Amino acid sequence: MLIFGLWFFFRRNDYSKESTAFQVTLVKVVDLAIMVYITNYLLLPKLFYKKKYAGFILVFSGMIIASSLLKMQVLGRMLNAPALLDFSSDWRTRIYDNMIPHFFLVTAGAAFKLMFDYTKMQQRLAEVAKEKAETELNFLKSQINPHFLFNSLNAVYFLIKKDNAEAREALHKFSEMLRYQLYEMGGDKIPVEKEIRYLHDYVDLQHLRKDENYTVSFQCAPEVNGFSIEPLLLIPFVENAFKYISHHQGQPNYVKLAMNRSNGIFSFCVENSKENMIRPAGDKGGIGLTNVKRRLELLYPGKHELTITDSNNKFSVHLNLSLS
Repeated sequence: MLIFGLWFFFRRNDYSKESTAFQVTLVKVVDLAIMVYITNYLLLPKLFYKKKYAGFILVFSGMIIASSLLKMQVLGRMLNAPALLDFSSDWRTRIYDNMIPHFFLVTAGAAFKLMFDYTKMQQRLAEVAKEKAETELNFLKSQINPHFLFNSLNAVYFLIKKDNAEAREALHKFSEMLRYQLYEMGGDKIPVEKEIRYLHDYVDLQHLRKDENYTVSFQCAPEVNGFSIEPLLLIPFVENAFKYISHHQGQPNYVKLAMNRSNGIFSFCVENSKENMIRPAGDKGGIGLTNVKRRLELLYPGKHELTITDSNNKFSVHLNLSLS
């Protein structure tokens, strides 16, 4: 609207009637706006940001040429100017008056979009760095001497009678989980196979605490391999399922986990039976669901889809991660 007002104010005296000036200005500004929006919201995210520079230049140039030709046809009929309808006559003037201004004006609009997107990206990177620093600080605060801890676990392991295989296995799984947290989470991302193994050990430990009234299902498709994810991204959902599992006597109590991979999408689902009860005030899940939602927003912006369903007798989480 600002460009329309300025354009009309400075160019209205170029035409015999103000109505004609208004119509010409409207055609030019609408034509420019369409190109700017197509460039900023289609060409930049679909081509430029994906480093398809040749395709971007080709489509961008084609759009400029097609828009200029179409605008000359519209204005030529509106102003009854045959010269505008014939591109072959004085084609240098046609290019100078139409295509070159289009190119610079649309490029200027794209430059503003790039500047805003760059600022948002820097803010997001700063938030990610802050979150990572806080996570590392909290980890350091809670960390104890690992050598002392593992030596103590080994001592306890040998104190357990050899015929108590279940207790020994449980302690072994716990030590493996602890080793994973202490030694294998140094990088930004880890192989998904290690995360799945960690989840499996956690589920096995939890299963030992439940009696025959509880069923635990752990399904992982063979296709879930060969990629990396953020460490400890999935465990809060699993912890939440075991914390709020139901305690029915005559009805099924269950936790179901399923992981799949299809068309570049990693799908993670966890579901648990629950009792229809009101949680205490301030209890939002108790396992850090809010934090993991924030981590997903920062680490997988526009590349994740999280659906949480809380019904009377079932709580489910469905997470899709784009691996592109």
